[in-house]
Amino acid sequence: MSSRTRIKTRDGVLIDEVYQSPVDRYEVRFRKLFLLIVLVLAALIVGYVIWSVTTDHPVTYSNITEHFKYGSIGSEPGGPLMSPVGGVLPPYWVFRVLPAICPDKLPGGYTSLGFIYEPGRDLPIGISRRRRLGMDQVGLNCAACHTGTVRETPTSEAQIVLGMPAHQLDLQRLFDGVLSCTLDERLSLDNLLGKIKESGGHLGLIEGLLYRTALLNQIRTASLRQQGRSGVLLSTAVPAWGRGRVDTFNPYKAIQFNWSLAQLPPAELIGAADLPSLWNQQPREGMQLHWDGNNNSVDERNLSAAIGAGVTPVTVDHDNIKRVRDWIWTLPPPKYPYAIDAARAASGQAIYAQLCAECHSFGGKRTGSVVDIGDIGTDPSRLNSYTHIFAANQAALFPESRYRFTHFRKTHGYANQLLDGIWARAPYLHNGSVPTLWDLLLSPEDRPQQFSRGYDVYDKEKVGFISDTPGAKRTGSPYDTTVPGNGNAGHLYGTHLSDEEKRALVEYMKTL
Repeated sequence: MSSRTRIKTRDGVLIDEVYQSPVDRYEVRFRKLFLLIVLVLAALIVGYVIWSVTTDHPVTYSNITEHFKYGSIGSEPGGPLMSPVGGVLPPYWVFRVLPAICPDKLPGGYTSLGFIYEPGRDLPIGISRRRRLGMDQVGLNCAACHTGTVRETPTSEAQIVLGMPAHQLDLQRLFDGVLSCTLDERLSLDNLLGKIKESGGHLGLIEGLLYRTALLNQIRTASLRQQGRSGVLLSTAVPAWGRGRVDTFNPYKAIQFNWSLAQLPPAELIGAADLPSLWNQQPREGMQLHWDGNNNSVDERNLSAAIGAGVTPVTVDHDNIKRVRDWIWTLPPPKYPYAIDAARAASGQAIYAQLCAECHSFGGKRTGSVVDIGDIGTDPSRLNSYTHIFAANQAALFPESRYRFTHFRKTHGYANQLLDGIWARAPYLHNGSVPTLWDLLLSPEDRPQQFSRGYDVYDKEKVGFISDTPGAKRTGSPYDTTVPGNGNAGHLYGTHLSDEEKRALVEYMKTL
């Protein structure tokens, strides 16, 4: 049966009659149900989009060594809104395929820059991953600068040593290659998506939409901005850092303080120094830390280093930084992996006690204190790059926070370092200007003037890495001690010893 609906005016006059069949009634109900479903789906989609772009999910690991190697410390969240320079890298898939897009700017990929890949890993040690702003992002963590490799011979398998200075890592070439490729016309949408597909990648709904719309423009805008702010550090105006070294504080000035580096005195822009070891931190608390001893708090030193890796006061992940801190607090130094002449080492121990212990042993009267630059006589460039005004600006980075820097001070020399695991910390001196311990015991004029850094084959006799063979020259980066900031003078202690006394001292230092 059909139903009839009458339509009347307010005074009751019939103006129309509508006859409605059961089919008509079902159709109305269906339309209402369909509209409701559409609204629910729209709400779910909007909710998913909001969740995708607001969720902040760092990749973490329950195993602390895995977390050290691959866990986040908060350097990723800038994503495309930040620059590759200063430690913040482009999003995950862009980072993955950049070497394929610009093979001339990143020849050999990230391995050729000294990054260490483990089997089954799509990212090297020291690169962390975080899901934020609807996409996977990557950043540098502590392990990038504090993991190295050692080989006994050129054909030996490389041994990975956690906490060791990343003597093979060329950060300056990484930043330069990434920055120049993000500004290269070959980084087009079609080329990018094609390389992602070739590598087996797949973009999700939101991530794909972001990649296809604003992402590339954001990356280029950020890269142009940072090229203007800190590009001088990647130019020939500043001596190359080389493998195993980094200029921590000048990128800090450009990225964190927004200073114009071009307006700074040229001498202040030369600050490249060796990457340090990261083990056995508990006894270092209270000592003068960093090469120039400008801080005596391990926690502040760690946070400062994290900022150098790309963390900002807004994105910093204090909890994950603390996990690493708690691990390195008692991380033992690696034992020397090769044979030691016990008798010669015993003879060297007495020489060490007389000549070195006061400044470099646990409990030494001068260990962890600063020696005036006039007395130590080493290259002053790293010391000069850290200024009083820089220290004052650091103190303002975390205002009204328990993380505010309160221990940074300008000094007038370099700090006496503990020598635990010294065999794995070559090259030597604050700027890595002396390749081996044996060379350090020579008079400055007899130390190598040019050598290669970054080769991981070990020199058991001189204690350090081989630096003068064809393999070292092919793999490493050249180091010239006549370049500003690269001087190898100073630290004359032990240069007066006989050759046999020097051999004994070097043999003993393998045991530290």
